[in-house]
This record gives sequence, C-alpha cells and structure tokens, in this order.
Amino acid sequence: DPIKEEMMRGKPGYEHLNEPLHILVEAELPIEIVDTRLMQAREILDDLLTPMEETHDFYKKQQLRELALLNGTLRDEGSPMSGSVSPYNSLGMKRAKTREG
Repeated sequence: DPIKEEMMRGKPGYEHLNEPLHILVEAELPIEIVDTRLMQAREILDDLLTPMEETHDFYKKQQLRELALLNGTLRDEGSPMSGSVSPYNSLGMKRAKTREG
C-alpha cells in the first residue's frame, strides 16, 4: 500500500522504505552450474514480480492451496493441480524448515 509506505517512511524499523526495491540472490554451487541456476532464479523472480490479474496468478493460487493443506482446510474439488509447484521447491532451492523436517 503506497499510502501506508509513505506514512511509515522515516520511522524506526522502516528504514528499508528509503531504499530502492531490490532482491539479493546468492548461490553456493559449483562454478559450472551457478550461472544457470542464477538465471533460472531470475526468471522465476521476474514471473513472481510481474503484476497480473488474480485469476491468472498461478503461484498465488498454489500458495493458497498449500496453506489450506497445511491448515487442514483444503477442499479438493477434483483440481487437476496436485503436488507443489512452488518455485521454492524446484531448482534445488531451500525451503523453510518445518516441524516434520
């Protein structure tokens, strides 16, 4: 929300609002694959940061589906989507640790 961002700018804890939007991507991989993986990460980030209509936002739909599954509120109505397609599960990217793992 740009209005809220402007109100918070300059307050303690919101120093990041004074910087241009950026993403730091680091990779600890063998040299022969690091460039390929970084380019794949850039493509995923470009997809995620490109605004689109909610009805076409595949990643958001899948994240909401995974959240419902974790919360035990998933109502699977014959959805053809199965399994996680989160960009964080592919390309060897790390996922957040959960209690099970």
